Amino acid sequence: MIFNLSRLLPEHFAAVNLLRYITFRSACACLTALVVSFLLGPGMIRWLRSMQGQGQPIREDGPERHLIEKKGTPTMGGLLILFAVIISTLLWVDLRNGYVWAVLFVTVTYGALGFVDDYRKVTKRDSKGVNGRVKLIVQAAAGLITAIWIVWLARDPLGTAVMFPVFKDLALPLGMAFPVFGMLVMMGSSNAVNLTDGLDGLAIVPTIITAGVFALIAYLVGNHIFADYLQLHWVAGAGELMVFCAALIGAGMGFLWFNAPPAAVFMGDIGSLSIGGALGAVAVATKHEIVLCIVGGLFVVETISVIVQVFWYKRTGNRVFLMAPLHHHFEKKGWAEPTIVIRFWIISMILALVGLATLKIR
Repeated sequence: MIFNLSRLLPEHFAAVNLLRYITFRSACACLTALVVSFLLGPGMIRWLRSMQGQGQPIREDGPERHLIEKKGTPTMGGLLILFAVIISTLLWVDLRNGYVWAVLFVTVTYGALGFVDDYRKVTKRDSKGVNGRVKLIVQAAAGLITAIWIVWLARDPLGTAVMFPVFKDLALPLGMAFPVFGMLVMMGSSNAVNLTDGLDGLAIVPTIITAGVFALIAYLVGNHIFADYLQLHWVAGAGELMVFCAALIGAGMGFLWFNAPPAAVFMGDIGSLSIGGALGAVAVATKHEIVLCIVGGLFVVETISVIVQVFWYKRTGNRVFLMAPLHHHFEKKGWAEPTIVIRFWIISMILALVGLATLKIR
């Protein structure tokens, strides 16, 4: 909004010229989201605590210490992330950019689904929430609409192709099937972040790291000169997604302030589903879906651990892991929560570096 309003001012104003730089507006979006989080956080946490009473229902089949240490902690802290991201994005982005609106659409829709899910858990004191089939249908519908929207915005023959990192000339044309692929990326990313969100600070830091990588990717693929130099697929207009990713970084840091062990509030499905869907949508828009699997590899491994556990248990009656997702397996082995969280953060940083390396290796 500020960028669009600045266009009404004479060009000789220094501030007007400064706002033309996506990097400057991205920095402002990050700081704005951080300030919004700090300002709204304490009051929102008090409100959530007063509304929820006993806090988030704790799984009885989970690690025993959770029933004692995490009892009474309010959930739905993802509201703070959503407010901060939406406010700062709308303030600093070019409102004429369709990619930003497409990403905001899936973010808000998945967030609304997460809100209903969390609300049912809290009010009914049941950890199951929304029916799994209903949840998948809503995610699929929103993801498909967003993917079609992104393809329409691209209007490029390669807009319906899957681009492979490292191999500059390798692309898999999917044609009319691409929106389905994009939908699956968003759904997978959303549910992967949701599965990872099980310990204080575990999901939000890898989210910040992934958002940082994709802020850079969005800037590079949206700039014709840089995209040509790095031999990336140029996506006109995708650079504005850097502002959105920067806002997500700021909101994530603000939330981490309150979610750091011991957490004063949990993210809840409203946070994990929305930010996961947002990362998936940005990956689809920037044509870096496979790189998302690398950078967000921690989310992928957590999801695979659940799939393997369920499949093997149904087939043999035995468990591969002491408990799934994977972070609970290490809890059962006696690892301290901060040890698991920090080591998973380190893994996420390493994967981010690997993902960044694919931008240069061609």
